[in-house]
Amino acid sequence: MNVKSLLLVFTLILLSCTGNKNQAEGEVNYFDAKYIKQVMDKAAEWQIAHPKHAQYDWTNGAFYAGMFAAWETTKSQKIYNAMMAMARDSNNWEPGRRWYHADDVVICQTYMDLYRVEKDKKPEMLQPTIDTLIKFISEPYPVRGIEIIKWWWCDALFMGPPTLVKFGITTGDSRFLEFNDLYYKECYDLLYNKEERLFARDLAYVIKGDSTDRFEANGKRIFWSRGNGWVLGGLVRLLKELPKNYPNRPFYETVYKEMCARIAELQQEDGLWRASLLDPDSYPGGEVSGSGFFCYSLAWGVNEGILDAAKYAPAAKKAWASLNKCVNEDGRVGWVQPIGADPRRNFSADSWEVYGTGAFLLAGSEIIKMK
Repeated sequence: MNVKSLLLVFTLILLSCTGNKNQAEGEVNYFDAKYIKQVMDKAAEWQIAHPKHAQYDWTNGAFYAGMFAAWETTKSQKIYNAMMAMARDSNNWEPGRRWYHADDVVICQTYMDLYRVEKDKKPEMLQPTIDTLIKFISEPYPVRGIEIIKWWWCDALFMGPPTLVKFGITTGDSRFLEFNDLYYKECYDLLYNKEERLFARDLAYVIKGDSTDRFEANGKRIFWSRGNGWVLGGLVRLLKELPKNYPNRPFYETVYKEMCARIAELQQEDGLWRASLLDPDSYPGGEVSGSGFFCYSLAWGVNEGILDAAKYAPAAKKAWASLNKCVNEDGRVGWVQPIGADPRRNFSADSWEVYGTGAFLLAGSEIIKMK
């Protein structure tokens, strides 16, 4: 075998994700601003053309969070029109039906983002959400089983906190900020493992020393990649809203920094994270939705000067390069674990979900700002 053949074999081995893209790593500059905008537009437009779930669903809440970040990055009118069609035409600016459930208000984060942009700011853009949030902070949660607090599962920290804070900041209703602090701390006390610096998905995955305890095949605790991605991405969206002098901001920054340090330690050689953070050997192949949120969170911290660039920028860049290899020629973001509550192996290059695209778009919106 000659030198050229050896080089070709070597570059093909470097391709991640099963070679979804039929090109070697050196052929694309994943950090060129023009390329980033193009791939973000392509991914967004593919997802617009392939809708899934009710438009107010939590899955689309994550997708449209990425869509707004993509619009801020590329100024695509097609993306903006799709967001307005979702908020105004499909949802009539209303949250989901469950006033007590964080999943049904995450879509409202995009309502607020659009409200801040629109020149013709109408009360009906916000009032349905305000009414729901007031009921949420006023009424008790219908407790059952492990659902002993209002934000009883870690994913809720992406859904609820940025919603309460966005509406609290813009409307001037400090109650939303105060109750966010209360509910967030309840979830933190229930699910955050200070030794591992990670969140259990819910109370069922907290080790209690009884017969209900669950462990990975290697004997370690179960910490779900996407669940912790939800938390870390939610912290970014929360910190972007809170004033620098907000009394409880240091608490959120501390949790954010602790988690980022741990997540950076758990990044795999290919740049992605596995569905199970502490048992990667049992879950071969990177999982894109969790990895996308981690990439977004690390890049944001570097851009804001909260994280040390020398330590965290390489991790964010490595993740972004690998994420791009999981986007096919049409713009479909693959290798996304389906809806669930814990690590699984039930996904492949053809597995996609709207929140996976949302995470990818969020990541791109911060990677493009990195120096």
